[in-house]
Order: sequence, then C-alpha cells, then structure tokens
Amino acid sequence: MAGIYIHIPFCKTRCDYCAFYSTVSSNEIKKLYVQRLCGEIAERKDFFGFPEVSSVYLGGGTPSQLAIENLTDIFNTLHRCFRILPYAEITMEVNPDDINEEYAAALHELPINRISMGVQSFNDRLLRGIHRRHSANEAAKSYEILRKAGFDNISIDLIYALPGQTAALWDKDLETAVALRPEHISAYALSFEEGTPLYTKLKRGEIRESGEELYIKMYATLVEKLKAAGYEHYEISNFALSEKRARHNAAYWTGEKYLGLGAGAHSFNGVSRRINLPEIQRYIRSKIVPHETETLTTANKYDEMVMTRLRTCEGINLEETEKMFGAEAAEYLLRSAKTYIDCGKMELVSTQSGKYLKLTESGVFVSDEIISDLMNPD
Repeated sequence: MAGIYIHIPFCKTRCDYCAFYSTVSSNEIKKLYVQRLCGEIAERKDFFGFPEVSSVYLGGGTPSQLAIENLTDIFNTLHRCFRILPYAEITMEVNPDDINEEYAAALHELPINRISMGVQSFNDRLLRGIHRRHSANEAAKSYEILRKAGFDNISIDLIYALPGQTAALWDKDLETAVALRPEHISAYALSFEEGTPLYTKLKRGEIRESGEELYIKMYATLVEKLKAAGYEHYEISNFALSEKRARHNAAYWTGEKYLGLGAGAHSFNGVSRRINLPEIQRYIRSKIVPHETETLTTANKYDEMVMTRLRTCEGINLEETEKMFGAEAAEYLLRSAKTYIDCGKMELVSTQSGKYLKLTESGVFVSDEIISDLMNPD
C-alpha cells in the first residue's frame, strides 16, 4: 500500500478542543495555498519510487472549506503525478455545515469515494459547549444529502466524555449514529490539549473532566452497542461494517510508507519522518517546503510498532517482530506481556498468518498502561 495524506489547514472557526494545525483564512489565501500544494505534489512525485497510490486522504482543518475548483486542481495534479489505482480509497473530511446539495453533488463528481464527517455529538448543548458550528439536525440532514448525492461509504466521528455529557446522553448519541447506519464510526474520548480554549476552561475551573468511572462506562457502552449493531471493532477507536475498514489509516497502524503534503503534514519513508512546518505563509512563499526530518532509531520503530499495532484487533505479529527487530526483542515483548497474559488482559492467538499478541476486551480499558509497559525500557 502507498498512501497520500493532504493537509488542508483551514477552518471557518476553531473548535475549543482542537489542537490540530488550522487557521481561519481568506479565499485568496486558500487559492495561493492550493497552488503551492500542487507544486509540492509535483516536487515529491518520486517519494515512493513508483507511481501507484492505493489511498488518498484529505484531512484538516476542514477540507470542505475549499471551493470545488480548488479541489479539482488538487486531484488533477495528483493524477498527473501519480497513478491512482482503480480500487483506491479516496477520503475527504467534511463538516456538516459546509454541506448542501450543490456542493455534495460536485464532490461526488470528483474522484472522492469516501466521506468522513465530523459530527462529534447529536446533542445541541454539547455541540455549543465545544464551539461546533453545526446543530444535531444539520448533521443528520448533511448525512442524508451526502447519501442522496451517491456516497455509499461514509464515516462519522463522535467524541465522548464531553463536559456535561452523561451516560444517558452518550447512549442517545450512539442510538442516533447507529440509526443513520454509516459504514464506519470513529469515536474518541475528549482530550484536553494544552493551548486549546477547552484546556484553559478546565484550568480555570469553568468545566470539569469526566471521571474515570464514567469514561470506562461510556467506552464499554460504545463497544457493546456498535458490536450489537453489526460493526467490527477493528481498532481501539474505530468500528466498521463488513469490508469497510479505513484502509488509508491502516498504513499508519501497520508501519507502511505514506506521503504527507501541505503545511503541517507528516511523511514516513520507512527510515525517517519528515514534518512540514505548520506555517501557512512560509509554505505559500517557499521554493523548498520548510520542513524538519527525524531519523528513527531501532528503539523508536519498536515503540511505534507496539503503540500502533496493539491498538488493532489483530495485534502484534510475533514472527514479524522477530524479523524486524531480532529474537531478543521478540523475547522481551513476551516477557513484558506475561503478567497481562496471566491476568487475562492480553492473549496469544495463532492464525494462518502467524502468532499474534493482542489485547483482550478487558485489556483495551487499560491499553495505555499496557502499551507503556511493553515499550523499549531505554
């Protein structure tokens, strides 16, 4: 697999919880950004060493803040520089309040075949509390507009443990989401990131963080309800109907190479990680995209393997671990996992593709602790 991530760092307004790089900019700045982005696509067309690409993901920020002509320029450039495979998954993130019938129909005319919509909640009070622009009704309406436009692969994002959110309100959000029947649901616990307005409110005592007991209950409800509704729990925060896993994201979880384009985007070539600096004006004016490079040590790669693959339902392939890092590393991994295997938080599973170390359902609730204990001691 070879995947391309394109960062669109524009938002109409900033959500109070968001720590991703984004900004509020004029249409002229967006146009100039897309021009430079198309230049970067051409400049880095040899990144993989071959032209075939199996996934494209437009994330942000809010990609749906771009006009159709901007998106058309991006896809035209991608097709000139790469061979987008016929079965490629091509995802675009959208906000509900950007979607109308005309825009949705135009998106469907582009090569986009998967939509990821940031709903976060179906409760208007909770949405206002995190400074989301849309209402619950607008989210449901936008979903139906996308369906009518012809999109048959839609993912929605939800957030739980929001300030003031009860277990009953979370139940209702999940019931509403399941009733819509999207192909994919991503659900994340709210994180209070330093530098965000929500973090400031927390420190001032204006809001309170959900207690651990409520967090655990909400996550358990999430897993129970989505499994009962026929969704596969294939990654800690991700659920999909049959054959509808997010293929692009799998590259991050399994250590595949990926090319990141745009200000703030990351790339990985198997050896090092390149980080484009998150500065729009410098990006637009640059002849060479300003970036930093981090060469990963063997210990870095081992830790990333543990952190990402234990999040998946398959877990860590022990034969692959030995091949990548040596017998000593595989033995260390099993020694570190023994306590968790003995108490039922982890298990060893044999399949046709090898032996895997994975979290059990109860282990998922303490996954951060387990992942930390299994990482390189140095």
